[in-house]
Amino acid sequence: MVKHIVMFKLKNRTPETVNQLKESLSGMEGRIETLRHLEVGEDFKHSERSCDLVLITHFDNREGLSTYSSHPVHQPVLELVRSLCSQTWVVDFELP
Repeated sequence: MVKHIVMFKLKNRTPETVNQLKESLSGMEGRIETLRHLEVGEDFKHSERSCDLVLITHFDNREGLSTYSSHPVHQPVLELVRSLCSQTWVVDFELP
């Protein structure tokens, strides 16, 4: 199994931008054949070190992650992320 985790820092954190990004990320669920699991979480601490949102996804293998990365459903989400976020952090790792 491959896990793909992305953390998002919004340029302008408002309830509207948080919801817009959450809905866009969640909207990929069930629409990309290699995406096995999707979670979206919103930070509640709002500390100086916090990110605003996190995306946790699971894939069967690296090829599944690659398919997701270039999938047409994923592309508009990437564009929205680029427009709303000042920074993103990504971790991809395999589990036995």
